[in-house]
Amino acid sequence: MSELYVITGGAGFIGSNLCERLLNEGHHVRCLDNFSTGRRDNIEPFLSNSQFDLIEADICDYDACFSACEGADYVLHQAAWGSVPRSIQMPLFYEEVNIRGTLNMLEAARQREVRRFVYASSSSVYGDEPNLPKKEGREGNLLSPYAVTKTVNEKYAALYTSLYGLETVGLRYFNVFGRRQDPGGAYAAVIPKFLSLLLAGERPVINGDGKQTRDFTYIDNVLDANLLAAHAGSSSAGKVYNVATGGRETLIDVYSLLCKALGVEIEPLFGENRIGDIRDSFADISAAQRDLNFEPRFSFREGIEHAIDWYRDNLV
Repeated sequence: MSELYVITGGAGFIGSNLCERLLNEGHHVRCLDNFSTGRRDNIEPFLSNSQFDLIEADICDYDACFSACEGADYVLHQAAWGSVPRSIQMPLFYEEVNIRGTLNMLEAARQREVRRFVYASSSSVYGDEPNLPKKEGREGNLLSPYAVTKTVNEKYAALYTSLYGLETVGLRYFNVFGRRQDPGGAYAAVIPKFLSLLLAGERPVINGDGKQTRDFTYIDNVLDANLLAAHAGSSSAGKVYNVATGGRETLIDVYSLLCKALGVEIEPLFGENRIGDIRDSFADISAAQRDLNFEPRFSFREGIEHAIDWYRDNLV
């Protein structure tokens, strides 16, 4: 049965992949995006699809959020400003977009009686909590305004479930990578930035000593988690779940793997540690496995192979 999914940030990296997945499954997709970070070319192939609607608007505009949720079955809320270091430079802006924008969408979904509201949280909410793996309910002191916004969003979502009965599910993404992730700009994620520079024969910069670890998560695993969360039982409502592969890779090992896969020998440059970054990231995904039936279909190395193929085809 065709259902209507509203995807905020639908022209972005994760959002556009969700649009594509749901359209391929025969659903009606309504994309809400103001193109501040999303890219028009990400959704260009969908514009001729009668099952796809585009609303060019900002989540800070409540009326636009309310209109977007009309007749919706599910909201997959991806819209936000990302990047820990950028949030440290722009805390007021992050509060306005990430917190107020999310609250606008929650209220619009409540008023429109949406069945389920799935939203993107982040591994940054774990802050300086030193224990590994990272487990829901065991968070530390927050290290950036971005992390604060994601934590507040989780609190509001839980409140909307307990107070108003809107079923919400939060997904704490761990270092997502894959096709359509933008390699440009000062705040680009590490894998697309490494790949784009290596393909151009340039030397990437590794912040810190390169021994910090990340639980890199391929995009298709994240798409699976969103759809599973949308349809999971009501016992998952009001909760948040880690979405990751459940492994650890050092940045220097990732860099070496990319060089080997591309057949290049380029020594990296090393820069200063980034303020606000978590040193080690490794997720316990047992709660998502138990409640959402989530199992990562793609390992880190399988995802890297797919990502390299995509960037070769689209950047070279």
